[in-house]
Order: sequence, then C-alpha cells, then structure tokens
Amino acid sequence: MTDTAQNTETAIVAAGCFWGVEETFRVLPGVISTEVGYTGGHTENPIYETVCTDQTGHAEALKIVFDPAQISYAELLKVFFANHNPTTKNQQGPDFGSQYRSAIFFTTPEQEKIAKDAKEKEDASGTWKHPVVTEITKATTFYSAEAYHQKYLEKRGLGNCHI
Repeated sequence: MTDTAQNTETAIVAAGCFWGVEETFRVLPGVISTEVGYTGGHTENPIYETVCTDQTGHAEALKIVFDPAQISYAELLKVFFANHNPTTKNQQGPDFGSQYRSAIFFTTPEQEKIAKDAKEKEDASGTWKHPVVTEITKATTFYSAEAYHQKYLEKRGLGNCHI
C-alpha cells in the first residue's frame, strides 16, 4: 500500500510474539511507525485473549509504515527473515499456535512478487535445515492490538521477549 501524499508504504508481517517483532523493526532507519495487532483470521474485532485461544485464525502481526526512499520493502523482508525461524509452522521459540505463524501479508501485487521472491531466495540460501513455511497472503483487515501491547518492550526498557 502506497501513500503518495507522504511517500510512504505499509508492510504487514507476522513472526511470532509481536512485542519482539515490533522492537526489531521500530528502530530501523526509514521506519516511520509501527503498530502491533491481529490479522489473517476469521473473527471480527479480535482481542488478545481470544487470539491466544488459537481459535480466531489471526496472527500476532506488525504493521510497518516506512519511507521507501530510505528502506525498501525487500530490505524489510531481509530483516524479517533474519529475525525469526521461518521453518517452524505455528511456532516461534517457546510460543505455539497459529497466532505465532510466520507470515507476510502483502498489500499490492508488487509486494506479493517481492515477498514470493524473498521467500524463494531464503529457502534456497542453505541457512535452514528445513523448508521455509512462511505464509504469503493478501492483507485483510488489520485490527490494532490493545494499547498496553503497543511498544511494549520499549516502555519496559527491554530489547527481547525471551529473557
């Protein structure tokens, strides 16, 4: 999604617990804003407690507004793949469930192509013992997570979810 008035684009990714994912992207040069939330499910207006039941189909996700003149979508995806295990279905570290899946939610046909190319390159890189299972799906409604989840680690002076 491109906002020509401000020359920004939006990326949406899921890579496990959204607290750590947000902290990883929030500090990148060219990232204008981040927002944690839920997407990719079948329930309207999900809340954290229902998403955690693994019954809504939503992923804990991050919406990233960025300046493509400073950082490209492809560069964001390099950071995405470098900062989680894209070979574990519905799991990141100690977190289990479909809400923790590896996913890219594209907003334009161009993003879809870039995401598929990035996944293919990552899979062929030899970095992983198992195939990359990252889901690549057209973005649907993004529901903002509750206020206490936004910038959760920054507010607490932490840089990592799993201390």
